[in-house]
Amino acid sequence: MAQNGNVVHELNYVLPNRFYVEIDSELTASFMQCSGIGFTMKKNSYAEGGVNEQERIYLGPVTYSDVTLQRGITDSLTFWEWAYGSLDPATPTKRRNVNIVLFNQAGETMQCWTLIGAVVTGFKGPQLMANLPAQNATAAIEQVIVSYEGLRIQRSGGGGAMMNLTRDASGYFGSN
Repeated sequence: MAQNGNVVHELNYVLPNRFYVEIDSELTASFMQCSGIGFTMKKNSYAEGGVNEQERIYLGPVTYSDVTLQRGITDSLTFWEWAYGSLDPATPTKRRNVNIVLFNQAGETMQCWTLIGAVVTGFKGPQLMANLPAQNATAAIEQVIVSYEGLRIQRSGGGGAMMNLTRDASGYFGSN
């Protein structure tokens, strides 16, 4: 687009206030806050002999950060049942692919983060206080912490994006 003879680039910024969590190809929950999506690669460096003005960098293994989701209490026990199922030593921990889907103001999917091989590793119930006046009362907030084995990001494609990834015989997730 040209404006006054200058080229203007419009960026499509999205407000981060419309996102949902999708498990097993269903929009499972709406959360108030999501933090921690990301990874860190171990950086190894060494000085090459005779080269004093720079160092060589090579990358080591990746570590994925835990994702923390916070929401007001609802009547859905999806995350609690998933977390509680991991406490029973007789049953294997159920890992799932979880999509965190961000929508724009028009309701279109703008970005989808897929947490591959995710498992609930923490759950906190709300702080309950009965002595607050009604005008000062806030929503009872629960917190869910999810750890995962891999991360994929797509510009769009919620509604089942990356859900076809399954664990193969070697234990890694891949496409069918």
